[in-house]
Amino acid sequence: MVRNGTHQAVFIMAGAGIGKSAVTDAVTERLAGSMSILRIHASSALAGVPFGVLTPYTGELTAEESVSPVAVLRSMWSYFEKLKGGNGAPVLLAVDDAHHLDDASAGVLAEVISAGWATVVAAARPRPGLPQPLDQLWYDGLAERVDLRPLNREQIEEVLAHALDGTVPGATVDAIWNASGGNPRILDALLHDSAEAGVLAKRNGIWMLLGSLPADGPRLAAVVAKDHLRRGPEEQEALKLIALAGPVGRKVIEDISGAAVVRSLLDQQMIVEAPGIPAELAIWNGLFAGAIRNTVSVSRSLQLLEKVKAHQDPTLLQGEGRLRSVEWALECGLRVSDDELLSAAKEALLRFRNHSARSIAARIHHPPLVPMAQAIQARALYNEGSYSEAAALLDACWLPLAGDTEGPAVLLLRVSAHQALGHPLGVVAEDVEKHAAPSGGEKSWQEELLHLLQLAAEVNVQALNDYVDAMRKRRAGSGGEPLRAMAEGLLAHALASAGRPVQGLEAALLAASELPPLQGSLFFFPEFVLGRLVSDYLAMGEWESAERELNHYAAGNAPGAATFNGSLELLQGYSLLRQGRMERAYQVLLPAVEALRLNDPLQLYRFGTALGFYAAARLGDSEQAKRLEQDHKDAGAGWPAHDLLAEAYVSAAAEYLARDGKGLAALQTLMTTTEASARTGNLLEVFAMCWDLGDPSVVPMVQTAARGVEGRWAEALLTLATAWENADGDTLMATAASLEEAGFVNLAREAYARASTVLEQAGERRRSRQAVAQREKCDHELGERFREGRFIAAAPAVRLTRREQDIVELAVQGLTDREIAQRLMVSVRTVEGHLYRTYVKLGVRSRDELESALPK
Repeated sequence: MVRNGTHQAVFIMAGAGIGKSAVTDAVTERLAGSMSILRIHASSALAGVPFGVLTPYTGELTAEESVSPVAVLRSMWSYFEKLKGGNGAPVLLAVDDAHHLDDASAGVLAEVISAGWATVVAAARPRPGLPQPLDQLWYDGLAERVDLRPLNREQIEEVLAHALDGTVPGATVDAIWNASGGNPRILDALLHDSAEAGVLAKRNGIWMLLGSLPADGPRLAAVVAKDHLRRGPEEQEALKLIALAGPVGRKVIEDISGAAVVRSLLDQQMIVEAPGIPAELAIWNGLFAGAIRNTVSVSRSLQLLEKVKAHQDPTLLQGEGRLRSVEWALECGLRVSDDELLSAAKEALLRFRNHSARSIAARIHHPPLVPMAQAIQARALYNEGSYSEAAALLDACWLPLAGDTEGPAVLLLRVSAHQALGHPLGVVAEDVEKHAAPSGGEKSWQEELLHLLQLAAEVNVQALNDYVDAMRKRRAGSGGEPLRAMAEGLLAHALASAGRPVQGLEAALLAASELPPLQGSLFFFPEFVLGRLVSDYLAMGEWESAERELNHYAAGNAPGAATFNGSLELLQGYSLLRQGRMERAYQVLLPAVEALRLNDPLQLYRFGTALGFYAAARLGDSEQAKRLEQDHKDAGAGWPAHDLLAEAYVSAAAEYLARDGKGLAALQTLMTTTEASARTGNLLEVFAMCWDLGDPSVVPMVQTAARGVEGRWAEALLTLATAWENADGDTLMATAASLEEAGFVNLAREAYARASTVLEQAGERRRSRQAVAQREKCDHELGERFREGRFIAAAPAVRLTRREQDIVELAVQGLTDREIAQRLMVSVRTVEGHLYRTYVKLGVRSRDELESALPK
């Protein structure tokens, strides 16, 4: 626009840190060789001085002339002419922070632009925006406006991929995107500070966040310092108040700093307002707020706290505002009551601010409140993956809390912490039985809960189903919603293992119905139930429903991402693996394993290493496969209900890796165990793995097992197995098409592969080639490169020589034999000979059939 002269002015509009100055600098640098560059730096300090920013170009004017628009224009004209006299190059005026221009200076620049004396590139913030004289030029079409927006998630991902050598998983992208707000200046500071602090680190080729993104890094501090230098003392103080107290009532800040200052900061988008009664203000970016707080000394912070307290009604504080008031008081060394500390610690835990929850709860000393404070600390430690410390605290506090409404949650958390350390359920059960005596001949809720967990660990479906059914009938009980939610969730998983995922889904939905009263519980009931919902959907073959549940949770639970992202990624990777989208599954499973290595709240790491090992081995990544195999061997105990499938995937992976028959033999042995026989759903999955490995002897077993398993996946597998056994080409092609339409693309590709073999053996070469083409189309849809699959080795492959490929390509384009000969500089007879041999290989009779017979 500037270089080709289509506009005399370009206005670059963007919020603070979005990159408008960087764009302006890049433009001026690019044009420095062909234009004379002049710079104007507007500022809030000169905003009230007419023509103040133009002083460098009006130095020869007298005091009286310096306030005359005509004299200033004449002086600017003279300055430009002298500049042009040197090299004859046109003038480019680069104006930074043009929103601070006084109206008089803006009017002169508008005249300069209109007269064509110079081209102007001006950078400004959209709020408060450009002064009216410059804005009018845009309305009149004499200037072009370019609005720069914050980087979206895809752009952040692109930046990280460019800046970091290795894989950047979605969880890391999300965390950095949310923390930076898409602001390039903060993004740059975050990346440097996080890397230098060791928070952003590369683990096995994956860039992981090992902790919270730092708000006290030197780069971010420099960004804050630079922002403060541009502001007057009133705005600086208001920003400090809001950073220290926020979210804080708007009226409080207006009473202290003035309504005009608040409006100005809102216009500049440095603060945001949350509607409500009262309306609350907060810094636009949480990390930026933290960095501002780090610039305030304790003594100054205490002074500001007293100012706020003088204007603030403490009874109106709630949620994050109440939490921040307690944190601020503690930072200043003030005394806070234990009741207030407990309330704040619970709020911090609810927001997954684990360090804050731990530090606040640790200050509670009133004996009746200490057990709950210990439980809060334990949950925060559990969130951070510090299971040993969490277990020690839970061992101390579970009994005093047995009569509390949080008692079941605390006991469940205690069991989970010990299981994460590899301790069997019996360790906790023995201790509980000593203190939880039955009442009136009935089991206590503690004993009921542990009994349910034991049945679930054994995957004793019938006993678990009977027990839960009895619970439903009597409904009431001392365990309340926690016990019912856990019971239904455990039953949902067991039913899926037993081949009854439709019934399991009903149980999972009943568990979900118990969740509303459990919001904010010390145990992770929502995530536990989510895992069961997704497992049932996957067992049914309802891939889209599983993905919907995962996406819905991720969208509404961003604060818990650092704790549960590894678990969610594993479930997503398992879904992709079940669908046959092996490469995509691998891309998700590798980061999931690394995340679970750091933090494994649902005890999925062992299962995750098995799935990762399987995907790596199947895709031929032997180096990663061997590493993941060792990770699996080194892993502690996981959730017991996953052990059977984990063992199966490890055996299958070992076979893909070694191809020595030992892994397949281990799978065949596993199929005959009592444990596998009792879990028809899991057994069918094991049969599918054997079939994947090229063992057709399991096909009759697949048919038998699939008839007893609920859901679309089992039905699809039964359809494939039946068509496979019948070995009819037409039936196989029709089966493949129906499977593909139903969304089981991986099963469809196997039906096409089998069809190609059957049709080839029947002498129907053209249709066999079509089946191969359809099979490869399925591979493409699954997002995979060509690979050996279940029966791919049995399907005939088409191998054309390089010359045959060249000739066929030109023939498909419509060239005659003579035209092909001329293009390739060979004889017509050579072309005819190659085409004839190609027809034989592809099983076609003419050019018209060539394109449809070629692999896609």
